[in-house]
Amino acid sequence: IQMAMVKEKMDRLEQMMRLVYIQQKMEMEIQNLKEEMREFKNEMADFKDEMRAFKGEMKVFKDEMKAFKDEMIAFKNEMKVFKDEMKAFKDEMRTFKDLTERSIEELKRNVKELNRRWGDLSKRLGTIVEDMIAPALPEIAKRYFKCDSIEDFSVRRRKTKPGDTSRIREFDVIVVCRDNVLLNETKATPRYEYVKDFVEFVKSGEFFEYFPEYEGKKFVPIFSSLHLPDDIVSYLTEEGIYAMGMRGDTMDILNFEEVSKK
Repeated sequence: IQMAMVKEKMDRLEQMMRLVYIQQKMEMEIQNLKEEMREFKNEMADFKDEMRAFKGEMKVFKDEMKAFKDEMIAFKNEMKVFKDEMKAFKDEMRTFKDLTERSIEELKRNVKELNRRWGDLSKRLGTIVEDMIAPALPEIAKRYFKCDSIEDFSVRRRKTKPGDTSRIREFDVIVVCRDNVLLNETKATPRYEYVKDFVEFVKSGEFFEYFPEYEGKKFVPIFSSLHLPDDIVSYLTEEGIYAMGMRGDTMDILNFEEVSKK
């Protein structure tokens, strides 16, 4: 009986020891769970803080995106305005180009017409001057070159070169008398190149190729204009050609003595 009681006590003690162990183990596990829960709560608090910060950053990002979107809309509107302005500018440039081209064409036509009119005016002016000077030549021939009897007096005489029908030349005034033949070249504007051309023609002796019938007569070249500058007169004198211009109210030889001495 005592042994049975001892065994029963031992069994109870073992159970109590097991219960104590289980209780301690549960308390440890509960403590561990509490620590884990505390850590989890801390982590969740940190996560909340991070989420709050992230939410704040997302709000800033959202605001920035909205501002960017607004800027893009404004830029798009500005680009549309710029595009419209460029289209208007392009249209204006096209209109300006068309106007410029028309203006240039009109200017070309005006210049062409002006040149034609100027050419006609120059010809008429040259003819007027020739008509003013020509009547003075017979008197000049008598006064300076002893032409008492005028055999021929031609104004604007066109002559084909004998033996060469392709060569035709107009001579302003020709006065023919017994011993002399006077050739007068008249220019409304006595430019140097006109004088030089006449000098070269005189020196060439080509006059008698057009008028071989005047061979043997003294050739008297005269360059005339209503007004001859001094340098032109000097040049003609050096070349042995008479210069005729206005002296007072009449036409006169301006370098007779100088040329006669050559």
